Amino acid sequence: MSVLRTIVLAYAYVVLARVVLEWIPVSYDHPLARVRSVLRSVTDPVLVPLRRIIPPVRMGGTSLDLSPMILMFVLFLVAGAL
Repeated sequence: MSVLRTIVLAYAYVVLARVVLEWIPVSYDHPLARVRSVLRSVTDPVLVPLRRIIPPVRMGGTSLDLSPMILMFVLFLVAGAL
């Protein structure tokens, strides 16, 4: 396995970890809040521009952000091609 492929896959799993942790409600002083903050700082540089291109889908009174799923799909495609 190439180093580049490993980096791409690791980033995809970081995005997945962010998605999972976003569903867990924690207070601001909880240790998971710090982990979420680090994951956001690592993934936001890619997700924020992607959200401008693909805005969240409205579903009644809430919305579904598809950008992490799309990013993971692209990352897994790229990793598979490497």
